[in-house]
Amino acid sequence: MEAASMATSTIYVVGVIVVVVWAWKVLRWLWLRPKKLERRLREQGLLGTPYRLLIGDSNQMLQMHKEATSKPMNLSHDIAPRASSFLLQTVNKYGKNPYTWNGPIPRIILTDPELIKDVLNKNYDFPKPNSNPLVKLLPNGLAGHEGEKWAKHRRIINPAFNIEKLKIMLPTISVSCNDMVSKWEKTLSSDGSSELDVWPFLQNLSSDVISRTSFGSSYEEGRRIFELLREQATLAMKVILKAYIPGWRFLPTPTLRRMKEIDRDMQASLKGIINKREKAMKSGEATKDDLLGILLESNHKEIQEQGNNKNVGMSIQEVIEECKLFYFAGQETTSVLLVWTMVLLSRYPEWQTRAREEVLQVFGNQKPDFDGLSHLKIMTMIMYEVMRLYPPVLVLGRTVERDMKLRKLTIPEGVQLWLPILLIHHDRELWGDDVKEFKPERFSEGISKATKGQVSFFPFGWGPRICIGQNFAMLEAKMALSMILQHFSFELSPAYVHAPISVITLQPQYGAHIILQKLSI
Repeated sequence: MEAASMATSTIYVVGVIVVVVWAWKVLRWLWLRPKKLERRLREQGLLGTPYRLLIGDSNQMLQMHKEATSKPMNLSHDIAPRASSFLLQTVNKYGKNPYTWNGPIPRIILTDPELIKDVLNKNYDFPKPNSNPLVKLLPNGLAGHEGEKWAKHRRIINPAFNIEKLKIMLPTISVSCNDMVSKWEKTLSSDGSSELDVWPFLQNLSSDVISRTSFGSSYEEGRRIFELLREQATLAMKVILKAYIPGWRFLPTPTLRRMKEIDRDMQASLKGIINKREKAMKSGEATKDDLLGILLESNHKEIQEQGNNKNVGMSIQEVIEECKLFYFAGQETTSVLLVWTMVLLSRYPEWQTRAREEVLQVFGNQKPDFDGLSHLKIMTMIMYEVMRLYPPVLVLGRTVERDMKLRKLTIPEGVQLWLPILLIHHDRELWGDDVKEFKPERFSEGISKATKGQVSFFPFGWGPRICIGQNFAMLEAKMALSMILQHFSFELSPAYVHAPISVITLQPQYGAHIILQKLSI
């Protein structure tokens, strides 16, 4: 009896200890640590939003996003109040380098180009944050890796994006662009004009290009994979905008179930394509000059040179993730660059005319070639200015895994850093009083001259982790725009509604309704 009583007492004591330890950890996570970090930031002169238990600023961010995107805006380039309302309000209220709260985690919004330069240069010291596991159902690959794994993947993938390989891919890109132009020509009425929403056409163009250049003859299956990725991106935004609720990601909601279903479907399709290529390579067939072929060849070379063990080369699963990233990043970046370029050239016909004259001077009515595209100076200026005003991605995120010095600041472990590309691109102090105006001539002497050597223009990122596919994206965009300018003049339709919105990338919420006019050249 006494032994039983002692056992019960022991269990009770152990239970109390477990509860106390758990309660202490929760208290430390939800209150003591956030308040300590907040105090350390304030001691250095940084200001920001007050900490709200558990949820941080998530609810306010979601509410402001819903309100800002519930109605269109006037036809101006001052898009930050709509596309990045919460960050803009925070910077306006609390000044340079303020902080906000991602749940119990403080997040500093860096607006100083020198600090941004240091963060992007020191990619090993400031890695990307560990995102919500559900958001990782989006393409991860090179963009999500850190340290030695990132360096290894970058080394293996680099050959797929060198200049010589891009030259080989150009005819494939040209086929997709020509197909789109032909579709537009079929919509023309008897007077040679047509009104259509170009946004879905440009999305399909980029999807077709990345499908053909990634998978060659398997591109039809590749396009279906991309449709799944596009749906996944839309669902991911719903996840990102949810309030910070612990355990929410484990609830079997329809959104989460669908995301996992899409991921399984994509994994199976990509694995099938890759396995076919692997078998073909092992049987001695020549490597295909598409992204997947080049990637697999580079991967096999890495394994042969470094020795065949589990830490060398990429696994099939890792190749799958890189293929998903090819799709997502390749399509998204180019399609949004093209759609905003068409919108802006519709608004500024004098620049459309200058771009067309340059294209006709270089190519006439012949298909654009690599050397000619590389020398389109006016078009390059226009695209840089479009990306300054309408950057494809609005924010880059980094994290601090140990106390780090950043110029005069000491950033405590556990803090996140946000680099607000849109706000930097629209900063009057950095760009001058004409910052909200479309003036491609500011890039007439290149990026360095336009930015005065500062990191104030980084639509593809900056430093060692600058987007590996930026040359591919620019080449595709120049090819597409050159062929459009050779065949059509265009202007905004009265049906056009100006409503930039961030859906992973910056997209036109209600499409891009344009009036095309066939040129007789």
